[in-house]
Amino acid sequence: MDAKKVKNALIEQRKIHLSGNLYYKTQIDFAYNTNHIEGSTITKDETTSIYDTGTIIADKDQVIVVKDVTEVKNHFTLFKYMLDTLEDELSENMIKKYHLILKRGTVDEDSNIVIGDYKRLKNFVSDIETSLPQDVPKDIKELLDWYNSKENKKIEDIIEFHVRFETIHPFQDGNGRVGRMIMFRECLVNNIMPFYIEERNKPFYIKGLNEYQKHGQKTRLIDTCLNSQDNYEKLAEYFLE
Repeated sequence: MDAKKVKNALIEQRKIHLSGNLYYKTQIDFAYNTNHIEGSTITKDETTSIYDTGTIIADKDQVIVVKDVTEVKNHFTLFKYMLDTLEDELSENMIKKYHLILKRGTVDEDSNIVIGDYKRLKNFVSDIETSLPQDVPKDIKELLDWYNSKENKKIEDIIEFHVRFETIHPFQDGNGRVGRMIMFRECLVNNIMPFYIEERNKPFYIKGLNEYQKHGQKTRLIDTCLNSQDNYEKLAEYFLE
């Protein structure tokens, strides 16, 4: 399957607002999986209902976490913005806009957490030491300078960007979802078959990310990404072949 064909299909189908195509399936599956990796309570059926109707039919006594609903809806919007800006170079402003779109209207916006800008408080992921708040602008600039200077980017470069981005952990919350959207985007930009990490691969993804960050062991994370890429290619073939 030609990655350019996938990119063109997503762009065109984004304009026509029909269900039952690759764009529709990608929106729902990507939002469901990436949010569930972060502990979202929204089910696959509920994700579909939010996309189709903007509503959820709740069972009796079911507790709906408003933040989770909002972040699913925002992820749909972020995916549209990502497709609409594929011609632009990946930049600091774009990354901040990704975060703003993802977190807009959540309870975080009413707290001390910064939306659409870098963290002001220290954070951590697993046992990884992330960048200090005062170092984030410099670290992101260095990361983008390294990445944007590379010609003929390969999937390994995109994965390395992801690892370094998650190690910086520039935002108070939402780093994983922003980072995974960047991976999908950069695959499209560089005519590489895109992918999203499936929730079922979460243990391999998290362990692989940790091994890459701490020890430079790349195999597990790259294999996990390649497996997800293979699965997305099969999905694309179903709709486009």
